[in-house]
Amino acid sequence: MAGTDNQRIDGGRLARRIERLAEIGRREDGSCYRLALTDADQEGRDLVLGWMRALGLDIRIDRIGNIIGIRRGAEDLPPVMTGSHIDTVATGGRFDGCYGVLAGLEAVETLDEAGIVTRRPLAVAIFTNEEGVRFQPDMLGSLVHAGELPLEEALAIVGQDGATLGAELERIGYAGSEPPGAMTPHAYVELHIEQGPVLDRAGEALGAVAELQGISWQEVTLRGVSNHAGTTPMSLRHDAGYGAAALASFMRALAIEMGGTQVGTVGAIRLIPNLINVIARQAIVTVDLRNTDETLLREVEARLAAFLRRLAEDEGLTIETRRLARFAPVVFDPHVVGRIEAAAAALGQPIRRMVSGAGHDAQMLATVMPAGMLFVPSIGGISHHWTENTADADIVRGAQVFVEACRRLLARAV
Repeated sequence: MAGTDNQRIDGGRLARRIERLAEIGRREDGSCYRLALTDADQEGRDLVLGWMRALGLDIRIDRIGNIIGIRRGAEDLPPVMTGSHIDTVATGGRFDGCYGVLAGLEAVETLDEAGIVTRRPLAVAIFTNEEGVRFQPDMLGSLVHAGELPLEEALAIVGQDGATLGAELERIGYAGSEPPGAMTPHAYVELHIEQGPVLDRAGEALGAVAELQGISWQEVTLRGVSNHAGTTPMSLRHDAGYGAAALASFMRALAIEMGGTQVGTVGAIRLIPNLINVIARQAIVTVDLRNTDETLLREVEARLAAFLRRLAEDEGLTIETRRLARFAPVVFDPHVVGRIEAAAAALGQPIRRMVSGAGHDAQMLATVMPAGMLFVPSIGGISHHWTENTADADIVRGAQVFVEACRRLLARAV
């Protein structure tokens, strides 16, 4: 790879940090289980915070638990911020989120070793509860940082296990004193695995993310009547289980019909009483809708609502919906995206402009600062699973281009 030797990252050091963090919460099948604000998340935070302190970073922890480590610049200017998250889903892999945080530390150490004093400070962030598994919505820490979710409302959120977010922050020792969003960075750039198949299938190594899909999450509760599965005629049933199945089928058909970037997923179904010989009286279903076009995302939400009204009438069900999360599509800042592309070009690396189908902290931060993302391939397009993997060469290549992009942003006065 072309580039300045004294700014070359240490790929082995980055890999060792990724592997060390992956050991925390690791299960027998190899997956990482570090749900937000659990004991495992606390242990992961302690580990990375220790690395930040060893690098001499100025540490700040805000009231929603976001951690920011700052490398000083030559001038007292707004910093360039980078980072991601270290919480995982229940079946997480090694790289999702963690790669971006640890590449940020690698950028700090690479600049230190090269003796480079940047004009602007460099801030490396760990955002709280990006995954949204235990506490909803997802991207919660960055959402509060951006002022899109009031702090007190976020602290009062009750998780899937009945725990309150604010109390759990206190319990694990990460309820900081800084006001969220007190720092207004010059720009934000996030390095991440793609979590999808585009780069891997195309045989390409780098993606400059120009757009990110909007996300609409809903919980749909369908209520019917329990009765005997053998004696109740089909014409007299009010079957919540059937309603859940019909909803799942409708979602897939609608997404295929709309085409383009539209996707729709029923990810969880819970039936009550969930017995083989009893008609379900209740079904709780999650719906995940995504599109890069806000108008089309609203259209698919409206068509879903109309379908649920018809289903309730036709089947004699009572149907209620609850919004879990709603984020508009994002177009990333052309200047930041351009700096990522210029960094790749300077290092002789081809790069593709692309869209992200997954949500990221950059999506929230883009509402209050110039932001962009850099992707490396996910082998087989797999993520949120213990088999999530990226080739060592791609991990190093992505981090090297990322450090160069940061260096260019850090050098600018305006």
